[in-house]
This record gives sequence, structure tokens and C-alpha cells, in this order.
Amino acid sequence: MLLTKNTLKFALAALALVGLHSPSYAVDSTSVEVGGGEKVQLLRLGAQWDWKNVAWWQSNGTHIGGYWDLSVAEWQENKYNDTDSQRRFTNIGFTPVFRFQRDDKRGFYVEGGVGVNLFSELYNNNGKQLSTAFQFGDHIGGGYVFANGVDVGIKLQHFSNGGIKEPNGGQNFAVLKVGYHF
Repeated sequence: MLLTKNTLKFALAALALVGLHSPSYAVDSTSVEVGGGEKVQLLRLGAQWDWKNVAWWQSNGTHIGGYWDLSVAEWQENKYNDTDSQRRFTNIGFTPVFRFQRDDKRGFYVEGGVGVNLFSELYNNNGKQLSTAFQFGDHIGGGYVFANGVDVGIKLQHFSNGGIKEPNGGQNFAVLKVGYHF
């Protein structure tokens, strides 16, 4: 599954504009994520901003910190596992993420977040429906940040509208993340 040309252009332009903004708002890390769920796959590009001067429950060289995550993703549905019946659409998300990590932000971590997402179309795949373009997205995960800043992680992610409107079948993903922290 590949991002459509227009989506990719939009995502790259948005990330470039964010990166050109003042240094205090410069991106701290970027990421690429791939994931799969029941008859659906996703590819997501993200930019992250660390929460500055946040180190809750600091003890023994660890603390709880966090970051803001802004992402654009392309979903591809495979209705009834029929490769001729595919549909793609885009979502944009914004999520505050809490992360338990070492004080130097290297090594193992665990994280979780709940954010908001806006979909370009309503999700309706193989009888599972999300009846609004606005969806909540939450995740839990873990990973490892290497000394060179490369971040490799896995997470479980769930999307639903939180009962705003029925039907609200929800969609779950297993996601692999590769990122780089500047």
C-alpha cells in the first residue's frame, strides 16, 4: 500500500512548513508507521514535538514525559479479502502521548495516548462501520530508542467515535513504528 501522490505531497509540504517555523516549535522527531487490522492496512507519517521541561515522577534516572504527535495516514481497505475491491482514504490525527522513559530519552520506553482524528471519508469495511469522520484514536505501546536517535516501537491502536453516533464498530491495528529523534 502506498500513499497517493496528492496525500504524499500534502504531508511533505505540511511537515516542511512545520520544520521551517521558529526554532522553539521545530520538530523533535519524525516517524513512519505501518499497521494492519481486520481487512485494513495503514501507512502513517508523523512529526513529534517533545513536551519541554516535563519530567513527572522522576526517579532512578527515569520519568514520565511526553510529546505531541501530528500525523497523516493512508488507510487501505480490503473488503472481504478481495484485492479487486480496495478503497483508500486519508486521516489526519493529533495526539498527546505520555511516555515512561529514561532521563536521557534513550533505551526502552512504554507509552500511551488518546487523540483526535479526522477522516476524509466514512469508514465502512466488511460490515464494520465508523459513522462519523471525527474519530478518537488511542494507543498503548513500547519500544527502544538507540544512542543514534533511531526509535523502533510497536503499539496497539484503536479508533472509534466514543459513542457519538451509531454504528460505531471501531477498528484495531497492530502498528510498527520507526522514527528518528533529532
